Amino acid sequence: MDIKHLELLANENRKRIVQMIYKAKAGHPGGSLSVIDILTAIYEMDVDFSSEKRSKVVLSKGHAVPAQYAVLASKGIISEEELGTFRQVNSRLQGHPHALDIKEVDATTGLLGQGLSIAVGMALVKKHEHENNHVYAILGDGEMQEGQIWESLLQASHYKLNNLIVILDYNKLSSSGPVNEVINLEPIVDKFKAFSFHTIHIDGNDMQQVVNALNEAYTIIDRPIAIIADTIKGKGVSFMENNPKWHSGALLDEEYETAMRDLERAKEEIQ
Repeated sequence: MDIKHLELLANENRKRIVQMIYKAKAGHPGGSLSVIDILTAIYEMDVDFSSEKRSKVVLSKGHAVPAQYAVLASKGIISEEELGTFRQVNSRLQGHPHALDIKEVDATTGLLGQGLSIAVGMALVKKHEHENNHVYAILGDGEMQEGQIWESLLQASHYKLNNLIVILDYNKLSSSGPVNEVINLEPIVDKFKAFSFHTIHIDGNDMQQVVNALNEAYTIIDRPIAIIADTIKGKGVSFMENNPKWHSGALLDEEYETAMRDLERAKEEIQ
């Protein structure tokens, strides 16, 4: 897999995220920008929309759906023009994923904590049907404070769901404040290991590490996989990075212009 190609694609997806939220005057930029490297890699490496039986992606942190829409646009499933309808009345592009509107969206999510349960169910079916592909559950760190998450981890471990890849977007900021000040998750890596997950700890904004982690996950045959991805909320936009204000919010004209300049500079650095 060409790392530079993925980095450039992720950067273009960041631009799409910023443009969507700017035009809508609403959305969740911080967590969309933190997770976009991961989503870009997953869809490029392991989601074949031409196949009837394919790997599935459950975006449990559904408020980060601009990242998913951006990736689907990069795949030609959503047009660039339609991205401009994000959060508008009668648009397919709602503020959280809605599977009935877009068939390539694999799960309707938004109530935090529920997406992993959906993913476990999907993985169980795939295992029963002997399908040779994966189910990805993309979790936010704030939703790790929901009890339903831990029930689902127990189930995944019990059934040895080696086709389930849980990815924690660990940007450490939630809508309620710093995650580990609200309810401390640490030691989060050890906790996943205690639940018998094959656990990989990476920088989730380093594309090489993301690709290496996914390739490692594909080799595991005896247990579910967890990738703990340290990320930066608002990654790529200078005034958004690690700024809790940008969990959700609209961009002013000058903020939009600054963000797009930041991302254009990032493109030049990658090239």
